[in-house]
Amino acid sequence: MECNRRNNISDESPALRRIQTLSLHLYRPSAHSSSGELSLLPCRARPPLSASVESLSEYIRGPHREIQLRVFEFFQSRPDLHTPVEISMADHRELCMKQLTALVREAGVRPFRYMVEDPSAYFAVVEAAGGVDISLGVKLGVQCSLWGGSVINLGTKKHKDKYFDGIDNLDYPGCFAMTELHHGSNVQGLQTTATFDPITDEFIINTPNDGAIKWWIGNAASHGKFATVFARLILPLQSTSGNPSDMGIHAFIVPIRDLNSHAVLPGVEIQDCGHKIGLNGVDNGALRFREVRVPRENLLNRFGDVSRDGKYTSSLSTINKRFAATLGELVGGRVGLAYSSVGVLKIATTIAIRYSLLRQQFGPPKKPEVSVLDYQSQQHKLMPMLASAYAFHFSTLFLVSQYSQMKTSAALDDELVGDVHVLSAGLKAYVTSYTAKGLSTCREACGGHGYAAVNRFGALRSDHDIFQTFEGDNTVLLQQVAMDLLKRYKEKFSGGTLTVTWNYLRESMSSYLSQPNPVTTRWEGEDHLRDPKFQLDAFRYRTSRLLQSVAGRLQKHSKTLGGFGAWNRCLNHLLTLAESHIESVILAKFIESVQNCPDPKTREVLKLVCDLYALDRIWNDIGTYRNVDYVAPNKAKAIHKLTEYLCFQVRGVARELVDAFDLPDLVIRAPIGMPSEAYEQYTQYVGF
Repeated sequence: MECNRRNNISDESPALRRIQTLSLHLYRPSAHSSSGELSLLPCRARPPLSASVESLSEYIRGPHREIQLRVFEFFQSRPDLHTPVEISMADHRELCMKQLTALVREAGVRPFRYMVEDPSAYFAVVEAAGGVDISLGVKLGVQCSLWGGSVINLGTKKHKDKYFDGIDNLDYPGCFAMTELHHGSNVQGLQTTATFDPITDEFIINTPNDGAIKWWIGNAASHGKFATVFARLILPLQSTSGNPSDMGIHAFIVPIRDLNSHAVLPGVEIQDCGHKIGLNGVDNGALRFREVRVPRENLLNRFGDVSRDGKYTSSLSTINKRFAATLGELVGGRVGLAYSSVGVLKIATTIAIRYSLLRQQFGPPKKPEVSVLDYQSQQHKLMPMLASAYAFHFSTLFLVSQYSQMKTSAALDDELVGDVHVLSAGLKAYVTSYTAKGLSTCREACGGHGYAAVNRFGALRSDHDIFQTFEGDNTVLLQQVAMDLLKRYKEKFSGGTLTVTWNYLRESMSSYLSQPNPVTTRWEGEDHLRDPKFQLDAFRYRTSRLLQSVAGRLQKHSKTLGGFGAWNRCLNHLLTLAESHIESVILAKFIESVQNCPDPKTREVLKLVCDLYALDRIWNDIGTYRNVDYVAPNKAKAIHKLTEYLCFQVRGVARELVDAFDLPDLVIRAPIGMPSEAYEQYTQYVGF
């Protein structure tokens, strides 16, 4: 029969002859053909990746792991300071204050001193404290970063000399009174006033109406003795016209409780904001001031001062410049939230992945049940999230490093300052939003057991939720990123320079926005798709196209709608632009961290995780790439298939990847997230 098939070839068309010739090699494959004919080679299975937990952990841990271990070991030795699953709001508040006091006075950990002298060490302490109880991490942040930070960063030497030790040793617990009932994000719209009285040399702090009541003020309801109050500075003698002058928003130190008796001081009214969705260990309160007098020296006067005769002086010429400088000194809170949010994501992914490895459900007929994490759907939920946790880890470490450099440099670097301000806004918004969604996904991935309070997802989700809106609403912060990108875009065409993080925009406007190469748009090989250059180019192309298109839309709509109307018309476009840029920064830092890893095997594992992060993001926005023909249909399909395969590969090292986070049982706490004997611990908890 085979011989007849050969004889008939000459009678057929050339195309059919080629098909028949190829079919011969399928019927009769040979590894080594003496006739020179094509032959099939046996498939070679890829060896499974192996990951060393020790090597991974050593590479990814931050520079201050020893401080974090000190925090963990202290709380491990003090069961009386552990937060129980069920606790009342009043008890939680008192426990949280005891935890903070014990950390400072008994363990000897001084986070405020770290914040001033070594910010990266401070953020490591905040992350560790948040691992013990997120309420503790936030209360610590209110005391050190907000209250203490405002005194140090907005005040001058006299304020540091007077208040530093008391803030550091907790003798002076304090508040950060910025938000009002009617105004949060729009700080320039605050209504609280501070009117200078030239006769007594005092400022009179006043709440003019209910809308100006300071609201959601941490530490106010129970423990705070001082508040940094943001108010409009009113100077009766500044103007030559005889009318009082409004000099804009300034910060004032206002005592709110007696240092000895803890009684609320005259003129100050304090109410409790009550039970919240989460973070009930933090005592949020509302403050009203009725003609409260404070000495002139209580003005935090780094950017503007008032003389004894009631005249105003400042090195900054306008209200807007002074306002920008004031808020610019408060970015440390955003840095801390971004960094701490990654810590929460690590806890959640660790619990969900360990449980998914342990939990077995269904399987092939007459075969053992399989791990839930062996199901493609579970891998699709959790493996990109694990990759994101690693990506965020490296990008927030970079942010902390940049912030620390900014705060400790002797000379002011305007480029670095601008970079940190916008990057902190973008990463805080992007990371906290992702973590909030990820917590719900992890809860669902753990089924019914994920709903048990003891398994942490409910508390983690509720406590972390506010990360999206305090220290700057995420939607507002993303607009700041977009606004800065548009500013850079304009500067680029004016011949200006770009800061390091934005450097890629210099090339992008010409190279990235040129017509896509019709050949590369169709390349679908794995080597190409896993090439960091392709991945980063794709991210940056998207950002550059979004930037160019939104700039054109804003210019068009501003002619008929004005600046505000045009911005609002393009707002969703602007938010997408900001997120795209932040994703580009995150990927660039991830790629850089992979390439800098000294151990080849660890680098190979991190490269796999990085590839998954990049291709999953590209696939999630594949419509954008298809709409502009940056990716052809066959390439889009290849990206989807490879993403699924990378999820499968990451699943093979998922246990090692979460173990490398090196989170102690004290932090994980959830029985289903324990590295061993999870079911036994779970049943013991309920009483068996």
